[in-house]
Amino acid sequence: MIGGVEAMDEGAIRASFVNCSKGEARRLSLPAKLADVDWDDLDFLGWRDPKAPSNAYLVLPREGRLVGLAMRAATPNASQLKRSLCALCMTTHAASDVTLFAARRTGNAGKLGNTVGTYICADLACSLYLRGKRKPSTPNFKPSSTVDEDVTRMMASLNKFVDEVLTDNA
Repeated sequence: MIGGVEAMDEGAIRASFVNCSKGEARRLSLPAKLADVDWDDLDFLGWRDPKAPSNAYLVLPREGRLVGLAMRAATPNASQLKRSLCALCMTTHAASDVTLFAARRTGNAGKLGNTVGTYICADLACSLYLRGKRKPSTPNFKPSSTVDEDVTRMMASLNKFVDEVLTDNA
């Protein structure tokens, strides 16, 4: 089965961020209890800062190194939508359980305030939804794909998002 990122330590996580300063990476809140993370069930590490819930982070293995993204969650609005779809894992949730996350681009574009956004599971637990380890808030249509196919599709979508963040189009 696809999946299972290698365990990450604090130093590797903080050094991986590509779209924030070293000082910002040093100050960001890491997930609680890194030692207790079940790395075999994750394709990337994602978390939200419990003290500042609009701050979110993703770290994934990419081309032989870790790439970390600092993101901001959009403020939820009173949408008329009853359900939303995560652009990464394609899991359907109640509208409040999918959030627009925006990541600052790298380079001059990021310094100018340019961002890239996508809709992702609000808890960033896409890997767990694909493996059935966590259940979405609304019933899901399950296509006839395997977990490996689902993970491959999810990682392709995530890597496309990372490509956009890494594009300095200033």
